[in-house]
Amino acid sequence: MKREKLLILIVDDNLNFIKRVINLIEEQENIGYINVAHDYEQALKFIEEEKPDLVLLDINLPGKSGIELLRKIKGSGSECEVIMITNHADDYYKKVCRDLGADYFLDKSIEFSMLPEIIGNIQLK
Repeated sequence: MKREKLLILIVDDNLNFIKRVINLIEEQENIGYINVAHDYEQALKFIEEEKPDLVLLDINLPGKSGIELLRKIKGSGSECEVIMITNHADDYYKKVCRDLGADYFLDKSIEFSMLPEIIGNIQLK
């Protein structure tokens, strides 16, 4: 059954940041559900079982990194869009993530407010 609204997964180990993201995006009309994972393993399990439409992904996670998870998501042939949102926003990480297929790359400290507009423009596939 095709969803009518986005199923989003936020992958970050910072609870305050997760709350900020949810408060910022929860009013978007195209969002159906927002779920949270705090590490690579939780996120991978959710992605495999629920097949989210969008993942908001931090680079720095407990265990394996967000870059490894990005590699797994994009290497699986999933149509899931990925927004990397991190404090590691230098050119090196931006290039690595773009090369692995990240759809967006945002600096947590200065581009955070762009999330509602980006998410509002994402269409279900």
